[in-house]
Formats: sequence, C-alpha cells, structure tokens
Amino acid sequence: MRMLLIHSDYLEYEVKDKAIKSPEPIEDEHKKGRLEEVLAVFISVEKVDESNPAEVVQKALGEIKNVASQVKAENIFLYPFAHLSSELARPEAALDVLKELEEKLREEGYNVKRAPFGYYKAFRLSCKGHPLAELSRTIVPEGKKVEEEVSEALKKEEELVSYWYILTPEGELIEVDKFDFTGHENLKKFANYEISKSRIAEKEPPHVRIMLEQELVDYEPGSDPGNLRYYPKGRLIKSLLEQYVTEKVIEYGAMEVETPIMYDFEHPALEKYLNRFPARQYVVKSGDKKFFLRFAACFGQFLIKKDATISYRHLPLRMYELTRYSFRREKRGELSGLRRLRAFTMPDMHTVAKDLKQAMDEFKRQYKLSMEVLRGVGLMPEDYEVAIRFTEDFWNENRDFVIELVRIIGKPVLIEMWKQRFFYFILKFEFNFVDNLDKAAALSTVQIDVENAERFSITYYDEEGKEKYPLILHCSPSGAIERVMYAILEKQAKLTKKGIKAMFPLWLSPIQVRVIPVSEDVMDYAVYVAGKLEGAKIRADVDDTGDRLNKKIRKAEKEWIPYIVVVGEKEKEQGTITVRRRAGGQTEMQLEDLIKEIRQQTEGFPYKPRPLPLLLSKRPKFRG
Repeated sequence: MRMLLIHSDYLEYEVKDKAIKSPEPIEDEHKKGRLEEVLAVFISVEKVDESNPAEVVQKALGEIKNVASQVKAENIFLYPFAHLSSELARPEAALDVLKELEEKLREEGYNVKRAPFGYYKAFRLSCKGHPLAELSRTIVPEGKKVEEEVSEALKKEEELVSYWYILTPEGELIEVDKFDFTGHENLKKFANYEISKSRIAEKEPPHVRIMLEQELVDYEPGSDPGNLRYYPKGRLIKSLLEQYVTEKVIEYGAMEVETPIMYDFEHPALEKYLNRFPARQYVVKSGDKKFFLRFAACFGQFLIKKDATISYRHLPLRMYELTRYSFRREKRGELSGLRRLRAFTMPDMHTVAKDLKQAMDEFKRQYKLSMEVLRGVGLMPEDYEVAIRFTEDFWNENRDFVIELVRIIGKPVLIEMWKQRFFYFILKFEFNFVDNLDKAAALSTVQIDVENAERFSITYYDEEGKEKYPLILHCSPSGAIERVMYAILEKQAKLTKKGIKAMFPLWLSPIQVRVIPVSEDVMDYAVYVAGKLEGAKIRADVDDTGDRLNKKIRKAEKEWIPYIVVVGEKEKEQGTITVRRRAGGQTEMQLEDLIKEIRQQTEGFPYKPRPLPLLLSKRPKFRG
C-alpha cells in the first residue's frame, strides 16, 4: 500500500465519470463530498497487499493514527488514488481494504469520510504547509518485502543538515526565507521543492498525455515500472538527442569509450563507492556471485583510468560514454512519465584534473558547455533554475569563483551549503527544470570529486615523475536523455497554456514537412515534392488518405508538423508549393526556397531519416 498524507484546511471532491467497468455503487448524495480541518489520506492498494489484507489494514491504521496525533487531526478523509503505484490490486480487493480501513478508523473514534472507488473525480484541497503537512508512507505485508540494496549515503542523506541561501549575480548571499522572490517565482518553486524533499508525483504531469497522444513513448506493462517503450517517432527524437549530445562532448575534447552495465558487488573499490553514492541498485545473481547494474558510467571509466598510464601532459583527460542504460531503483511513487525512471540513458563524461585550479577551470568550461547543449534543444536559461552545492570551506576559500558562475547564468541561484563534506564531491551544480506541477528535475550537472581517484588507485605522473592522485570531474552536459525529452514536452505544455502553438525544435521534429495533395490527380506531384525534400535530408511524408483537405490540415496541426505543404493543380502546373508554417504565415513559394529555409534552421544539428512509411495510409496506429 502507498499512502500520501496531507494535513489540509479542507478536501472536497466531485464524481465525473466511471474509471473502471464496475465501480462501487453509490447514491447521488455521495457524488460530492467535503470535509474541513482534515488529514487527507490518498491511497493506492497494491497487488502485494492481497497476500495479507488484514495485516495491511492494521499497519495503515497505525500509520494514520500516528500522523493524526502529530497534526492533531480528528477528521480523516480516505481518498482512493491509483496514481501512487503501477502495481495495483484487483479493484474488488482494493475496495475491501479501503472499507475495512474506514471501519477501523471509525472504531478508533475518528470522523471518517471515504471518496467513492472506481470513478474519475475532480478534487480540491488546501494544504496547511507546515513541515508535517505532506508525508508519504509505504506498507508491505511481512514476508513480502523485496530485498533492496540501499547505500549508506542514501540512508544518511535524510540526516544531512543543509543550509539554504540565494546567491545573486551581485554576490549577495541571502538566507532563503529572507530573499524577495518577486520576479523570480520559478526559483521560489524550485527552492520549495528542494527544501521539502517531496518527490512523490501526486498526479500525472502534462508531458505524459503529450507523449502518449503523439505516439512517442508509452509505459511497458511487461517490464519493471520505470522502463518504457519507444514508438518510431519517440525513438527518432531520443536517437537524435543522443547523437547531438555525444557530438558536443567529443567536440569538447572527450574520448568515447564503452563499458559493461553490470559489476561485481564485492569488488573492493566498487563496494566502497556504492556506499558513497545516494542511489538504490538493481541486483542480479550469476551463480553464487552478486552483481549490480550500473547507475552511471563511473565504474567502467574509473577502472579504465586505473589501468592507464597517465602523465601530467595528458591532463585534463576527458573520457565519455553514452550509457544506454543506467539503472536506479527509484521509489514507485516517484516514477512519473519521463521525469524519473528506473532505466535511463545518461551521457556521462569524467575528467581527470591534476589539481583544484585545473578542476575549477574545467568546471567553469563544462558549466558553459551545459548551457550550450541545453540551448540547442530549445531550453534557455530562463527555462531552468540553477543549484550550486558546496561545503562551507569551499565557499570561504573560493567565493569569487562561485559568484562568477552566478554572473555567467545572469540570475539568482539556489545555494545548498554543508558545514562538513558528506559526499565524495566538494562542489556541484545542476540546471533544474521546474514543470507544470512545480516538481523539479535535474538536467545538466558537474561535480568535483575528491575521493575516488584514491579509492580506485587512479594516478598520474607529475613533472618530477612522481605518482599523484588527481581530482575527477563528473559531468553530464544534458542530464538523462529521457529527462531532456520530459523538459521539452513540459515546456511546450506551458506555452500551450499561454496560447502559443506547441512544437519541437525543427531538427527534432519527427516529420518536418507534411505534403497534402488536394486530390488524387496531384498525388504524383505530392510524392515528387516529398522525394525532393528527403533528397535534401528533410523528413517529409504524404497524406494520401481519403480525408477532406481541412481534416488533413487539422491532423497535421495535431501532430505538431512544422511545415504543411499543400499542392493542387495550380502548384503542379507552375512547379510551386503553398506552405503553411506552424510558427505562423502562409506563402506560395518555390520548393528550393523551402529547402533552403529549413536547412538554415537545422544546420549544425544531426539528421536521421523519416521514422515511418512515406504514405500515411501505410502506417499502423500504435495506441488506441
């Protein structure tokens, strides 16, 4: 069972429609409900709960009573909420658990209301906002717990004391609660998210609807949650992003390598590093040996560097791998579309630097590289917020360096400072996208690692021929590729709310030009136009369906096609085309001029051919 407990001024709901074939029968009076001064308990009953429902009810009862006593709540509102889990119990079993829990709470003297089960409902609540107002709980029957490898870093992360500030480009370090966020509302949302550490996705973010409607990405029920399937258009976008980031990193000066996805759990250096990295691992067995699936490219690249002979003349030495895939066993309640996954593609560069000065020079260059990479995918500095994290000693000794980073981005940033170093790094930055639900997700990041060279016996020879331990920078200039897709889609959802048409960057659009013939008589010319476009490395297709012209245009608009080319008898006779631009405007022009216009906008970006058949009539429907 998964529970999200929110201490609220009120919670109210209204039934809209059936969510399952046979929902709980209800009277008209139960189609609406409201309770004030309430502990709202959003609940997902899971498959595993069916093994011992009585035990689950008893444990849930204890958790709810405990929280209710802390927040002094006498009113309890039980709200069935399937979105907390992807492994739900059978509806009839879930309803039995909810009814039993409702009855037990009444017996304890609480005023209890339960929202009806099996319906789509609109709801409103007002969270009180104190430190205990939002809590999550997981309940598992005894004997059914899945063995999970949790690092010491992850266990202790909750105990870590952070000091939070806002640092301005003018160099002012201001405590978060004293900073005036006027004009920096997105930064305020990000700061609240980071400080609260609430990662649970209470509802579905808009990008999920988009990725499904556009037939890009989908959930895979045959796999572990957080492992997705990619349809042709989604695979094209993901592949182009992978190629783009890789080209940028190699252009920057990194050497590309490839390393295994699983490693020996008992390897001495790896075992120690696991306990310094805050992530949950997937564990597999081969015979009697235990292995873990990598959660980054660190291990493989460290082991290569350990065996290499490195001179000071080689430094800074940069090594890169695009990991398809990295694995982290994220909590199920945190899994949400493309934002947080269990299997993801991470562009991962590690740089060996001889000393702190060289490491800081590289850090600043990689900071700028990350800005450039995000700009290429359509994410500008105003689209993301910056977090810089460091120890108090690093700040005292390198204050001007940190302020320079803030000046480069040109706006205030969130600072997390620690009195003592807890992690393996002394300095880290992240560019974080804040989505339509006010949840943040880290994109680009760089860290200066002061531990792992010695842990993995990575050395270099200095000018005097002496072996020394270097520093190591961990850099992902974009963050996970899937998360870049999430940020692009969430940004478009924000723009749509403002009345701006959603669209991909032109170089990422699965189909860049849709050719629409007004009749069967000009189909040959439509195919000719598409062929000329594809010969110029522009992805084009032809709507050869029997739909009317207006419907074909609406269909192309719904698919976010950047250019719609309409051809009729006049265009065929004159050898011209009529072009509708998604960005605005309609023009009659020469085909060569359209090719030139598109090529100018896509110059410098990677290209891949059309991912689907040329003719729309030849395409399957992947969803619905």
